[in-house]
Amino acid sequence: MVALPLPQRSHARPQPRAVTLALVALLLAVSLLSLGTGAAGLSPLRLITAFTGGAPLTQAESLVLYDIRLPRLAMGLMVGAALAVAGALMQGLFRNPLADPGIVGVGAGAGLGAVTAIVLGGLLPPALAALTGAHLIPFAAFLGGWIATLILTRVAASGGQTAIATLLLAGIALGAIAGAATGVLTYLADDQQLRDLTFWSMGSLAGASWAKIATALPLILPVLILSPLLARALNALALGEAQAAHLGIHVEHTKRLTILATAAAAGAATAIAGGIGFIGIVVPHLLRLATGPDHRALLPHAALLGGTLLIGADMIARTITAPAELPIGIVTATIGAPVFLWILLRRRGLAGI
Repeated sequence: MVALPLPQRSHARPQPRAVTLALVALLLAVSLLSLGTGAAGLSPLRLITAFTGGAPLTQAESLVLYDIRLPRLAMGLMVGAALAVAGALMQGLFRNPLADPGIVGVGAGAGLGAVTAIVLGGLLPPALAALTGAHLIPFAAFLGGWIATLILTRVAASGGQTAIATLLLAGIALGAIAGAATGVLTYLADDQQLRDLTFWSMGSLAGASWAKIATALPLILPVLILSPLLARALNALALGEAQAAHLGIHVEHTKRLTILATAAAAGAATAIAGGIGFIGIVVPHLLRLATGPDHRALLPHAALLGGTLLIGADMIARTITAPAELPIGIVTATIGAPVFLWILLRRRGLAGI
């Protein structure tokens, strides 16, 4: 009698509800640390004391909290959540864990828009320049990302269908065109404009304000709230487009909605915070290792973890070289790249740590 091999025990994954509670707790803890970290001397203990019946905040402390640190915290949470959710949507659509919003030209288009505003913004009529004010660069960046997305969907659509392969190749081509145009404008820039371009391309939350948040929130918040509605369709697409159609999924409708949602979230986030990498790639990877590939849990968890990681990275960026401030894109790349390499090695079975 031949003995059948025993089935191997699978590693038990934590329940989605437990992961949600853990991520919320982590977000609250990191947020408190972020609000209480800085050169002004407003510590986490002072905040807890002030809001639990102790001595109220002084006028100077209130100014630091409500006009500087709280807007920065809100913007970091919003941008990190947007980039992580956009990355999860792209990876689900392309069925490729290496996909991110940059693959469809959103980042390159937004970059071209921002560079155009920085280099050529001085040529605007005075009345128009006064009207746009400090919102010129964010508006131009978002407009550039949105135009790139519209061109991409128009090129990739044929006969009422959107080919994923064509979408990928068109995104690469649009990125190359935008990169070339950005190079020309960079060549024409003066020293101050080159400095502005460098800092914008590396990303920062230093310019956070309630006005900037108000410009991006109408685009990012609907994506964060409604993206879980795409979870069932993205789960079905993991089986293939034909199988998803047999399950009753409107495949073309799902593709268009996913691309537009990614453009809105990533474009608005890039517009107000500049180029911040690795959040959209690393966060979905980490969550798949923890809870699996089900988008019903992956998308809301990506929003929580993405916001938490960006808040933490910003806290490091403004304290590690204090009183100077390190661009946050450097921090996310320094942390995200080794984590991403570790994930790749782990998937190949070459590393067990």
